Amino acid sequence: MAIKFIVAKVLRDELSLRGIRSLTAEESEEIAARIFERITDLDLELAARDFIAASRVDKAT
Repeated sequence: MAIKFIVAKVLRDELSLRGIRSLTAEESEEIAARIFERITDLDLELAARDFIAASRVDKAT
């Protein structure tokens, strides 16, 4: 996925601006992939919460 490589590059650039230069391209790509996994997990959790909340409202009416 190209977007993961873009995020990895942005991560490396941002760290470099702060004087952190020890992160390899592979490490930054792994971090970017993990960030996307976590975002997906959070998105699914929020969708489930919305679904449960909507179900409760439907049952109450």
